[in-house]
Amino acid sequence: MKILKRHLSVANVLSLTALFVALAGTAYAAGKLGPGQVKAVNIASQAVSNPKIKAQAVTSGKIKNSGINSVDLGKESVTNAKLAKKVVTNAKLGTEAVTTGKLSKKAVTANILGPEAVTNGKLGNESVSATKLAGSFYHQLLKNTTYVTVASGPVEAGDKTIIASCPTGKEAIGGGVRVTGVNGDVVPTESAPEFNAAGARTGWSASARDLGTIPGSWTLLAYAVCAEL
Repeated sequence: MKILKRHLSVANVLSLTALFVALAGTAYAAGKLGPGQVKAVNIASQAVSNPKIKAQAVTSGKIKNSGINSVDLGKESVTNAKLAKKVVTNAKLGTEAVTTGKLSKKAVTANILGPEAVTNGKLGNESVSATKLAGSFYHQLLKNTTYVTVASGPVEAGDKTIIASCPTGKEAIGGGVRVTGVNGDVVPTESAPEFNAAGARTGWSASARDLGTIPGSWTLLAYAVCAEL
């Protein structure tokens, strides 16, 4: 006690009293903080941990732009419904990222294809039907070609004409004439299309003449190449 009394003074007593009051005031204030009294400067670094954050307390407006990176996203957390329209641009896709299985039916329309994108090697066998061809081009094609041959009976003398007629619905696109037999005195005199009243080539006409200087029989043949036009 004598030692303690020796060290006591008015200044020491006042200092101790002030310290006690200050500490007591701080403890009291900590339990009675009013709204807005805790400032950012009063919070220690990393003092607000995950368990201290209320569910759904961090809203979109509190997240810094570009603050959420790939490593922050959970597996399959970005669903189709979360993507805005046209947000996935060409630059966002990896090389060969869009495979055939990812395309919906009829997703690749004519306006999506580049000029000359569909080459001959990409067409299936018999994939281009008549309805896909231009009318002017289609009518230039030979369709359902038929070859017709007609022969006369044995001819002894004079002139002979025969016609190789095309089947119904077809027109002659070519033809010819031939003479067979031992008589070398027979000469062809006509080889031409046969026309009907409407101007359609219905067959091929062939004629020959026996000059009569060498006896013997001969046969006249007419050929017609017919097709749908």
